[in-house]
Amino acid sequence: MKKSKSYKLEAPDGGWGILVCIGMALPFTSALAALPSFGLVFGDFLKSIGAETSAMAIITSAFFSAMSFAGLFSGSLFQRFGMRAVGVTGGILYFLGTGMQLFATSTMHLMLAFSLVQGLAFGLMVPTCYTTFNHYFVKNRVMWMSFAQTLIGLGSMLYPIVMQKLMQWYGFRGCLLVLTGLNAHAVLGMLVMHPVEWHMRPVPLSDEELQLKETTTVVVRIQPETPLKITEAEPKFLRRLSHAPPDEHHMLKVISSRASSITSLGNWSGPVVVSDASPQMLHSLQSSRRPSMVGGSPTTNATAPDVPKKGWIRSVVDFLDLTLLKKPIYVNIVLGITFALYSDITFFTMQPVYLFELGYSRLDTATIIAIGAAADLTSRIFLAVTAVCIQVPSRYIYLAGAVFTVFARFVFNGITEFVGMACITAVIGFLRTWLHVPLPLVFADYLPKERFATGYGLFMFTQGNAMFLIGPIVGIIRDKTRDYLLVFNILNGFMILCAVPWVIEVLIVKFRRRNKIERNNVDHEDVTDAGSTTVVH
Repeated sequence: MKKSKSYKLEAPDGGWGILVCIGMALPFTSALAALPSFGLVFGDFLKSIGAETSAMAIITSAFFSAMSFAGLFSGSLFQRFGMRAVGVTGGILYFLGTGMQLFATSTMHLMLAFSLVQGLAFGLMVPTCYTTFNHYFVKNRVMWMSFAQTLIGLGSMLYPIVMQKLMQWYGFRGCLLVLTGLNAHAVLGMLVMHPVEWHMRPVPLSDEELQLKETTTVVVRIQPETPLKITEAEPKFLRRLSHAPPDEHHMLKVISSRASSITSLGNWSGPVVVSDASPQMLHSLQSSRRPSMVGGSPTTNATAPDVPKKGWIRSVVDFLDLTLLKKPIYVNIVLGITFALYSDITFFTMQPVYLFELGYSRLDTATIIAIGAAADLTSRIFLAVTAVCIQVPSRYIYLAGAVFTVFARFVFNGITEFVGMACITAVIGFLRTWLHVPLPLVFADYLPKERFATGYGLFMFTQGNAMFLIGPIVGIIRDKTRDYLLVFNILNGFMILCAVPWVIEVLIVKFRRRNKIERNNVDHEDVTDAGSTTVVH
């Protein structure tokens, strides 16, 4: 083995990945902080054109809906155009959408510029950021995601203050002009999303890996008169043989004995000896030197049967990777996070109005909201620091956040005085980080890298449309009853819909795993007993 081959390439887990974290923070701060501050920037404008306050809710809901549709198709767009190109396109659209708002004179103009254009743009950038992050970080994902989310948290705290000052200094149109320049940094954030292959880190192979690579050989036996039939699992193997150096072709030996197909090799990448090769076999190997892959799929030869064309339903299923919906664990993850996110976002949107109903002044309300935001930021830093020392699965962090939030919300419903309200808001704000920071990592831990983009896109589609459908129903209940405690209990019920099914799934998986280990132990004991029995003639 040459020294030049005595290493393997690994994800950097740092290096350029730090710029990926910073690049991810730029568009996320612009988009996520803009939603809570939408009324601050556009409130007076909507009143001036006679739009009702409900228009604000419709515009923001349409933003999430457009984002969800873009996320649904992101995985397929990645395969066709490349991840970075799709992300840069999203950044440019987000910048242009802000510029279009400069000329808005009606609610429909805002629906077009903010909801449609910027919603689609953000829907393209989110999978780009999370998929790139997933490629760059493997060992310390929680720590670095906490770092990125801390930057987003800092930006979200400063955003409303900056918008208030810009409105005060330059007015509505001037504020939007400066905001257009700020949102242009989303393009810069997407430009740093380099393919991870550009920054892979060479790591020397261990002695065991070197020995395995040098000594391991697979002997493939082919029956002399058995013709080769190329299947979907074989083109990579045949292509690997056809591109072998000339000296390796001496390894092909013509010996007569029985054999089986080469399809059992799978993704084996070590040295290969093909024995029992008949003239037909050698001819097949020689013919395999011709290009066998066109557009990423195997081509058929003259003797191969025609491949039946896919129906349009099957094409859509493959295009959107809808087969993921057959996986119960994936569906449980998607539904759980969808319910938890809706509960969290709606709770913090309604909390200021609830505090006004209790008689709190604007100053006291702003103080309590600021305490919750400070606790959120503190939790992000805490999660980043503890992730260095303690490695906890992302899904367990999310589950703990959901469970503790349920109990904290029940306490919240029984508090009305200022000090208690500030304390419980700080607790809920601290736990909120546990619902947002590990969110993409839950999908990254479960899905393989090649299916992450489509899997996360399906989640975005489900989550965005769930908010669009459930939101008005909860709003009607609030308007009809004016009972905020009832609405908060409903929201807590959605959080329970995340926690309880996840706990049940964890118990079922652990129970099945324990039973499987016990069965394997019993089988091993039976084999050992059978092997130790001797027969004397």
